[in-house]
Amino acid sequence: MKIYQTYDYEMVAKLNKPVHDLHSKLYPAYFKKYNYPDAEELFKHLINVDSFVFFIVEDNGEARGYAWIEIRNYPENAFNKEFKSVYVQQISTTENQRRKGYGSKLMGKIYDFAKSIDIDLIELDYWIENSEAKEFYKKQGFKQSREFVYKQL
Repeated sequence: MKIYQTYDYEMVAKLNKPVHDLHSKLYPAYFKKYNYPDAEELFKHLINVDSFVFFIVEDNGEARGYAWIEIRNYPENAFNKEFKSVYVQQISTTENQRRKGYGSKLMGKIYDFAKSIDIDLIELDYWIENSEAKEFYKKQGFKQSREFVYKQL
């Protein structure tokens, strides 16, 4: 198994399908159905954004999942101290490869990457109906620090 940084937006667009399908299933009012050409076009632009990093986990020569992270800089202001974080935008493994450790390996790579650039805070969010994500991040040791709420009008 190997994990590496990638600029292959086509591969990322393909690997995005499982997480996008889950989001569109759980929240059809917000998410469109997965469309590879649209995903490819989006990732074609995102892959070269300086603050974004993409990792692929590969096993036996096949991509099994990916992570999309963002390096965030929070400047000091009247209320907050300056700090940085690595924000996990998305992490996904192919459907038939779940619960095989690929997600944990990707998270390990994210932790190592953050340490290598002197960042000690990993942030992320997930949709409340995504119970698999909730359990996965709980096992990874994540703790809730804020709640995001909404009111539909």
